[in-house]
Amino acid sequence: MKRQENSELGADDKQALIKEARRLLTCNPDSPSRRRFLRHGLTLGGIAMLTGCDISDNQHIEQVLSTFSRVNDRVQGWLFNVGDLAPVYPESQIDLNFPFNAFYGEDAIPMINGDDYRLDIAGKVADKRSWSLPQLHQMAQVHQITRHICVEGWSAIGKWGGIPFSLFLKTIGADLNANYVSFKCADDYYTSIDMQTALHPQTLLALTWNDGLLPAKYGYPMKLRIPTKLGYKNPKHIQVIEVTNTYPGGYWEDQGYNWFGGS
Repeated sequence: MKRQENSELGADDKQALIKEARRLLTCNPDSPSRRRFLRHGLTLGGIAMLTGCDISDNQHIEQVLSTFSRVNDRVQGWLFNVGDLAPVYPESQIDLNFPFNAFYGEDAIPMINGDDYRLDIAGKVADKRSWSLPQLHQMAQVHQITRHICVEGWSAIGKWGGIPFSLFLKTIGADLNANYVSFKCADDYYTSIDMQTALHPQTLLALTWNDGLLPAKYGYPMKLRIPTKLGYKNPKHIQVIEVTNTYPGGYWEDQGYNWFGGS
């Protein structure tokens, strides 16, 4: 799915969006299309208020829904404030049975040799040298106890430790005016975030969980922890970080999920 800059809705598109919204909201509750629609946070009443139009036929429903999703991205981007912090919690609220979540089962978790691991850097950065795991662990570390919110409806609190991502980006000489930072992972997952989110003080290159080495099921040797985003924006087993002005998409985003993914 290519990201388009034009997010204006024409009259026909507005009418088609209302029609498709009604169809999705009244169909089988277990329908994947309905679940995806609701994940985007769209409701018939909300769309009606935004579009102010009635029901009509249209052949380009998916394009209309994608356009609305892009509008949603822009609105979330405008509302996002790098100074607004996600809630933090006491250690007593840590969920020691923090759930595993991925697009595959636990038997498919990648087993990565930390001795051989290298984090590759690409794109609009001054220093593209790769990083070993010991080098990453030698950087300044912070900890946070924050809530992970999954798009599927569950949440859990965990304690994460690692490198403030803003510090890492500045260390490698990243272009902080670039639009996107993308991530490619050992489990074939990929995603991307906006630069404002990358520079948020709570966005973390997580190397530890609950004061111990990051377990494989949570993303060893390193995951991105963003408490201001939904879970699918927190990639695990990161292998490549790229700073770019070209929209990179994401594994779930390219299948229809909202790109900004704010929690």
